[in-house]
Amino acid sequence: MFSFLKKKSPLEQLEQKYKALLQEAHQLSTSNRSKSDAKIAEAEQVALEIEKLKH
Repeated sequence: MFSFLKKKSPLEQLEQKYKALLQEAHQLSTSNRSKSDAKIAEAEQVALEIEKLKH
């Protein structure tokens, strides 16, 4: 009922951050390729953190 009051787990927060970084990288890919590559690299670091939490 009040799901908006429920706190997100660290895993959910990282997954949301990963998704946002990939979306931002996709938007930057049309205008600035180097910034897009930096966002993708940052997203990969978040992906590694997600894998550590899952195991």
